[in-house]
Amino acid sequence: MVVVGVLSLQGDFLEHIQLLATMSNVKPKHVKMPRDLSDVDALIIPGGESTTIGRLMKIKGLDKAVVDFAREGRPVMGTCAGAILLAKSVVDRVVGKVNQPILELMDIAVVRNAFGRQRESFETNVLVEGLGSIKVVFIRAPAIIDAWGDAKIISYIDYPDIGRVGAVAVQRNMLAVVFHPEISGDTKLYEYLISMSRR
Repeated sequence: MVVVGVLSLQGDFLEHIQLLATMSNVKPKHVKMPRDLSDVDALIIPGGESTTIGRLMKIKGLDKAVVDFAREGRPVMGTCAGAILLAKSVVDRVVGKVNQPILELMDIAVVRNAFGRQRESFETNVLVEGLGSIKVVFIRAPAIIDAWGDAKIISYIDYPDIGRVGAVAVQRNMLAVVFHPEISGDTKLYEYLISMSRR
């Protein structure tokens, strides 16, 4: 049985929990305090308001705990806001430079709200290297615009006005995903995350 923690401070953590509960040999767990990570094999940082999640993590001491968790080699997947929190460089499409707490774990640069606001949300299929086509939902999604070091963009999307940008990046045991896989119900990325915990 693999215990997959979901950071449950703000955002759509419940949808991740519900999807994980449908998978065999997976036990989902809410993570609200550092101690909740003690028996967790892999962690998901969900979508929501990245600034709010970052501030709440800092207040609860989860920022340091998650950094330690990742540096120990345990798998972490950040979706949408979670991808922003994992990045080392973050700017906003409209306001430019932002001052928000981030974990700075992955060698990637991210643009917040790259695809527009809520009304520009859309559903599509993306090709992810090694996983094939995945049905996904973009909601106020960021975009990965650069990766360096041993970080690698493994999925791209071509979008009007912004061109070709990254949708998924991987770096060792970490995965940054700009869309919402929990809404479409496709489990391929979850299976990939779990496979990392078994290595």
